[in-house]
Amino acid sequence: MDRRNFLRYGAAAGALFGAARINPDFFFSSAYAQGARPLVFLSAENITGNWDPTAHTTLSQTNIEGFVMGYLTRAPMRPEQPDEVVYELATEITELDAHRLQIKLREGVTFHDGKPFKAEDVKATFEYGAMADRPKQVYPGPTDTFEVTTPDDYTVVVDTSKGGYGASLFIFLASYLPILSATDVAAGPKGPLSQRLNGTGPFKFVAQQGNNTVMEAFPGYFRGAPKVPGVTFSFVGDATTRMLSLMNGQADVIERLEPEQVETLQGEAGIKLSRLVSVENKYLWFRCSKPPFNDPRVRKAAAHAIDRSMIMEIMGTAGEASNNFISPIKFGYFDIPNYPEYNPEECQRLLAEAGFPGGEGLPDLEYITSTGFYPKTKEYGEVITALLQEQGFPVTLNVMEVAAWNERLYDRPGGGPGHMVDCGWSTGSPEPDLVLRTHFHSSAKRITGIEDPEIDAALDAERNAHSMEARKESLQTNLMPMLADKVPALSLFTSVLIHGMRADVDGLFIYPDGQSDAATTTIA
Repeated sequence: MDRRNFLRYGAAAGALFGAARINPDFFFSSAYAQGARPLVFLSAENITGNWDPTAHTTLSQTNIEGFVMGYLTRAPMRPEQPDEVVYELATEITELDAHRLQIKLREGVTFHDGKPFKAEDVKATFEYGAMADRPKQVYPGPTDTFEVTTPDDYTVVVDTSKGGYGASLFIFLASYLPILSATDVAAGPKGPLSQRLNGTGPFKFVAQQGNNTVMEAFPGYFRGAPKVPGVTFSFVGDATTRMLSLMNGQADVIERLEPEQVETLQGEAGIKLSRLVSVENKYLWFRCSKPPFNDPRVRKAAAHAIDRSMIMEIMGTAGEASNNFISPIKFGYFDIPNYPEYNPEECQRLLAEAGFPGGEGLPDLEYITSTGFYPKTKEYGEVITALLQEQGFPVTLNVMEVAAWNERLYDRPGGGPGHMVDCGWSTGSPEPDLVLRTHFHSSAKRITGIEDPEIDAALDAERNAHSMEARKESLQTNLMPMLADKVPALSLFTSVLIHGMRADVDGLFIYPDGQSDAATTTIA
């Protein structure tokens, strides 16, 4: 392939490589010079910079980890079988008893830096990821609630008896966190972990230049060397630019299609679409850490002011109606009977009970959302704002670019920015605790900042159940109805991930969390 043709496929009208000032000579080194072209993937979200998988909750970087890192298991999460797992670095997982889980590991696997993959790496990953200072913690509990032992180089035993909860939670957890090298972990969070990805996956991290992450095929991948020589994963914030880049053949895959873009691309020759119900729900998060949303009656009143059917009309094919705080393809999902529905009369009753009749006395409220990443956030944000204003909530919508919104996302001491925040949450596992405990337990307080002893107790009760059936019963009869009553956030809908790709891209498997398996992908 000559230089001119490479740039035709890789540059995306200057928005891809030109804006990042990347030297084209860089792409003609190593595997990229072998004749075939790399897979070009356009992301809707920016990169934050710290590559430690436990140090961020950024979906774009999580998607990159899917190309580079290895997991004990993968979770396809099909609606008809949400608890299905597929073995990857693990070959067998056995419950020895209620508190002990045995994991057998695949032999002959190596990290990209040449280190052999062994049980010590799984032990280091679980223990490091569960540390209290990790933004993306491995739940169900901190390191003092479980013990990991390694009887031999390819056997791991997880014992949760100290924490009092069932070890079965680690079955789903195995599909969540990428396995790190014990050597990298030993160097600490400011060492190699933060500077680059070092995994066992099909593609090796090469460099980050501006908005472009460059990966090349790893010939030592245990399933065989990938067919494409590499992947270029680039942030292009404008949805129209992403679509035009796909149509012009300058990109192979784009994500987060807007509904009207789906209609446009359906009639395009040489383009195909992927649509799947995701593990991601979109939420209106309340800042429970400060007035007025520290009062559950005000939160519930706001929830009753919102007609979610109007949001679904705006979302079209990009959204799926649901009545729970987790996706329908997560373990334990059901339609919660008391989930808040549009009810202006109940909204007014609750406002009056809370001391704000007709909204009188409420402070000015800021609703923060983003544009360019999630589809239609501005459009349905305007609808939500109007509906709240109609009921007396003095709300102003603040629409931000993704990077600025990201900086204002999390709660802070004394209360985070704004009063309501639009954000989705996605985890590559059927485990509901990775959403519910992450956001609603007082030890976490990610976005809402909520501190509620009753919710804490309900979360602990479902986690501590000693069987999966007992956990499901606890989730469905106690925790989920309680969350629907206290409404620390309102789940608006479940996202539908719609990817557009060139028709000559074959064998790309997309998971419901947005990660991709390109190990056997070919480009004709």
